[in-house]
Amino acid sequence: MNKKNKNNNNSENSLLIKVTKKQQQFIDANYDEVFFGGAAGGGKSFGQLVDALRFAITYKGSKQLILRRTFPELERSLIMESIKLYPQKAGKYIKSQKKWYFSNGSIIEFGYCDAESDVTKYQSAEYDVVRFDEVTHFTQFQYTYLISRIRGVNPCPKQIKSTGNPGGVGHSFIKQRFIDKGNWGQHFNDEDKRSYIFIPSNVYDNHFLLNADPNYIKRLNQLPEYERKRLLFGDWDAFEGRYFPEFVRQIHIVKPFKIQKHWAKFRSLDYGLDMTACLWWAIDEQGRAYIYRELYKPNLNLSSAAKIILEFSPKDEKIAYTVASPDLWNRRQETGLSGMQIMVQAGLNGLIRANDNRISGWRVLREWLQPFTDEMGINRARLSFFDGACPNLVRCLPLIQHSNINAEDASNIPHELTHSLDSLRYGIMSRPQASTQILNVQDEFNLLPKAENEQLIDYLGIRN
Repeated sequence: MNKKNKNNNNSENSLLIKVTKKQQQFIDANYDEVFFGGAAGGGKSFGQLVDALRFAITYKGSKQLILRRTFPELERSLIMESIKLYPQKAGKYIKSQKKWYFSNGSIIEFGYCDAESDVTKYQSAEYDVVRFDEVTHFTQFQYTYLISRIRGVNPCPKQIKSTGNPGGVGHSFIKQRFIDKGNWGQHFNDEDKRSYIFIPSNVYDNHFLLNADPNYIKRLNQLPEYERKRLLFGDWDAFEGRYFPEFVRQIHIVKPFKIQKHWAKFRSLDYGLDMTACLWWAIDEQGRAYIYRELYKPNLNLSSAAKIILEFSPKDEKIAYTVASPDLWNRRQETGLSGMQIMVQAGLNGLIRANDNRISGWRVLREWLQPFTDEMGINRARLSFFDGACPNLVRCLPLIQHSNINAEDASNIPHELTHSLDSLRYGIMSRPQASTQILNVQDEFNLLPKAENEQLIDYLGIRN
């Protein structure tokens, strides 16, 4: 980092502080609300202090508030670190006031809110930036009240910049505010056009820490499973009772890439009048699967659902088959036709009947989701999801819990969560189970359900 004061452009205001790439992203983020971190060891507090110093030097007369939930946490971390980090020529720390005063008139104040009522200490205050360190330790009331203190007529930017990990009293509202909206690392706007961004970071992003303490990851790996997932991977979905504890967003969500033309592609479909959930799959040479597209739309009749599925599929995209919910093969009394026949009449060919064994399907799905370390030392899984391509599936997958009736089964309550997962289960059960088998076109044909082979011969190009 090498920043100069825009208002006082002399050499004594130049700073040279080394930061990680993720810390630099946090420092450069100029959105209304910024949340940085999500795992232990990512350099969150250091990034917060460096950004506060940069802001104070850059914008003369600015006022900032840096908060921790309790005073002991504040004193032994942020205050002590700021005294070591901040150059004495730039400003002076007054211990009795818990404030840094800078020569250009800027102020950085350290504060805490142990009880909910402590927010009233800041009732008449005005700040340009409010910074929450370990924001998930704060309640939603504390957060929303304190951000109302951002005000003033000076030309300084107005922001909320937070850091933190999963867990804590504020976990749910922070997850809803940042994690479940938009794509990680990309900003999004709410209905009031306020801008937000979540910048994920973990210990693997912090080479300074890894070089100084190479055993840090080993200590994190010794934590109980849920704590390990929260602190090592930044897993916001880790909680007791989850049906799919294998799912970790940082492992299973991958950056979209160009799918090779020779990869096998197919669709999986769970149809209901309340929701049509269709997923598009691609299979690589090692048999790994990628979900790269999603249709999730209510109130579609059979023919409309078929037409929209076709509209979602480019004309040059070769789809081997569509595995669909078994009830589509039931005949309708009013027409004498099955749902499958109605969809075929609407142009959706290549339908095959799904294996609807729930317990077996969930077991196989969990195997595909199980993370492993590949030959390059990268954490990955046999099943991955393109970032931003299937938001409803990614939203529902970590929320499903065990059934109260059968602990081996996934709960179907709330029903709204089950459509994408049923579609996912149908797709997994249509695949071969050997984890490393490399399939050629003839193998792909032979592994399809026998009764459906004939309608797919032309696509596969193997008819004599």
